[in-house]
Amino acid sequence: MEVLWFLPTSGDSRYLGTKKGGRPATYVYLKQIAQAVDQLGFHGALLPTGQSCEDAWITASSLLSVTKRMKFLVALRPGLMSPTVAARMASTFDRLSGGRLLVNVVTGSSPAEHGADGIHLSHAERYLVTDEFLSVWRNLLNGEEVNFEGEHFHIKGGKNVYPPVQSPYPPLYFGGSSAIAKEVAAKHVDVYLTWGEPPAAVKEKITHVQQLAARYGRTVRFGIRLHVIVRETADEAWDAAHALIRHVDDETVAAAQKALQQHESEGQRRMLALHSGNRNDLEISPNLWAGVGLVRAGAGTALVGDPETVVERIREYEALGIDTFILSGYPHLEEAYRVAELLFPLLFPSDDVAFAGERLADSIHPK
Repeated sequence: MEVLWFLPTSGDSRYLGTKKGGRPATYVYLKQIAQAVDQLGFHGALLPTGQSCEDAWITASSLLSVTKRMKFLVALRPGLMSPTVAARMASTFDRLSGGRLLVNVVTGSSPAEHGADGIHLSHAERYLVTDEFLSVWRNLLNGEEVNFEGEHFHIKGGKNVYPPVQSPYPPLYFGGSSAIAKEVAAKHVDVYLTWGEPPAAVKEKITHVQQLAARYGRTVRFGIRLHVIVRETADEAWDAAHALIRHVDDETVAAAQKALQQHESEGQRRMLALHSGNRNDLEISPNLWAGVGLVRAGAGTALVGDPETVVERIREYEALGIDTFILSGYPHLEEAYRVAELLFPLLFPSDDVAFAGERLADSIHPK
């Protein structure tokens, strides 16, 4: 099992839907979170992408020299850059970091953001671009000279002179719930990601992608993106969940839901369907709480409970085939420590990573 954390490059907060308790995404703050991730034993961290975020590649590069072992899950955006340029970027980052790059392929965003970035393609066309992009990118990093004639890319004599550290290339992560997204995933990626849906829905996705990948003679790993609200007792955890949205009023929820309904993403549609904007029935599956999705795009669910219960739910997803867990919590600095302290000893009882937080605490406050 790999457990990753999240770097909030658009800012952080103690509460959702309000400026109260807000924290800007300064370099000092992001460095604090990255160094906590590095020392506590997380496998790495996801950096989001979009207009409201600091650039993921520059941010990750700036944090290499202040971390030692964590990996950075950084977004590639087909349609915003050439696959040859993207291959050089990935290869350089992987070499200079000593093999600490993971690549998150992001095809979709909101229609407004696509237009602002000069992308005027349909949902299906964007995935066709991604298919061609990854065909070129993978072959380049495999050391091949690429001559490619597609509908969207025309490459003559493409080469990647300096190979990456990881072979054949840094692992490709990818999320998408539509039929065409799953087809692209089955054909190209290493880890298929889903947002935190109930186990039955996740199982259905996994089975479908496995079947598609088998047609290409491939196997795919699976990951899940979830928030976590874990406390020493269940009552404390649920109190913390309710406190997270204490400043969210009905008008704020209605405005957020209206904006999110404009997205073309099938995954976003599925997130919205979990709660339909109703804040009175947010536990959609045992300990799976959809409150985050009332006002936040993307991953909208959290596992809520005491350590033993949260680990039990994580193990349920693991039993379905999930081996990568990309977690987050508000605010991200404190919650990284809390997750390492409360969950890692149960998730990794015989692994040194389970004691990373304890060792760090001892170094700060010797017994």
